[in-house]
Amino acid sequence: MPDLKEEIELFTDEVISIRRNVHMNPEIGFQEFKTSSLIKDYLNEIGLEVHSNIAKTGVVGILHGKDPSRTVLLRADMDALPIEELNEISYKSRNPGVMHACGHDGHVAMLLVAAKVLARHRDKLKGNVKFVFQPSEERDPGGAIEMIEEGVLEKPHVDYAFGMHLGNMFEKGSIALKEGVFMAEADSFKINIDGNGGHAAYPHLSVDPIVIASNIVLSLQTVVSREINPIEPVVVTVGKISSGDAFNVIPERAELLGTVRTLDRKISEVIPGKIERIIKNIASAYRGSAELEYKFGYPPLINQAEGTKFVKRIAELIVGKEHILEAPISMGGEDMAYFLQKVPGAFFWLGSMNKERGLDKPLHSQYFDFDESVLPIGVEFHVKAALEIFNK
Repeated sequence: MPDLKEEIELFTDEVISIRRNVHMNPEIGFQEFKTSSLIKDYLNEIGLEVHSNIAKTGVVGILHGKDPSRTVLLRADMDALPIEELNEISYKSRNPGVMHACGHDGHVAMLLVAAKVLARHRDKLKGNVKFVFQPSEERDPGGAIEMIEEGVLEKPHVDYAFGMHLGNMFEKGSIALKEGVFMAEADSFKINIDGNGGHAAYPHLSVDPIVIASNIVLSLQTVVSREINPIEPVVVTVGKISSGDAFNVIPERAELLGTVRTLDRKISEVIPGKIERIIKNIASAYRGSAELEYKFGYPPLINQAEGTKFVKRIAELIVGKEHILEAPISMGGEDMAYFLQKVPGAFFWLGSMNKERGLDKPLHSQYFDFDESVLPIGVEFHVKAALEIFNK
């Protein structure tokens, strides 16, 4: 394998510049028009075969290698979150209420620069490389399943798929992964509660949906604590409660939005019935009614054995064995799972935390930022993975 570390380091300023440009111009899922345009122009400039408007805003660049029958897919997600950034930095989001709070700006930058480096060494590629820039990882249904349905795994057929995610849970420069189940299934639900509105001073003449909603939120925790085997990881979280418009009015309705996370689809399948039984009986006890809308989301992300071993081998060459960590299972969801359902490969964390600089805020925080010095590491992984994957 050629030693490309020094060459990649020459692109450090460029990868940081791209990341900051994307960070300043964040766009939510399926609306990544500026980001998509930037990616398309960059890939065209370095001479790749480019396909755009896949799953609305997705972009794919193809670099052809010596053997056209073999292809590796490298993936970066590119959407932001509906979050107001509170960081006071020179590259702060210029789009009010939208922020790259999950590192996708870094994912885009690393994959673009990797494409540039590999284009300079295309004569060394034993197979094709598909650079997949995926829209809408944060929204369900995400962009991965749509890209697959539109044929991203074919023409040419993909043999392996790899992806990474920046993470402030791990020290900068470390790589964390595990074989098998790596991330959870991510389901969502909505509960509509109907009461009978009226004056807040005369509650006995009304049916209060806020009281019903409050009891439902508390009781839903018993799904995990009393109805599922305690050795099975399950999360039930209500993330949003909506009801009412005035302090002195009992409203007609309340709405709860939430998520369920499991590591096993068989467990997920029994959860809706348990939630429905609880909400209907609680609502009835308080003279109201409740209806459940449940949506099965991303499947668990499972790292295939061969792909995991390959990532570890490449990671050892880049960061050294001492910086490779066994990652804990995450109850977060990730639609890279759809790619790994179809083809062998793996997904891993690239550690980006730097506590000394205050870069240790969690994903989806209004203060999230990461240590940009790790971006060349991600570039190097993409490059070396593409060069090595077909060296068997």
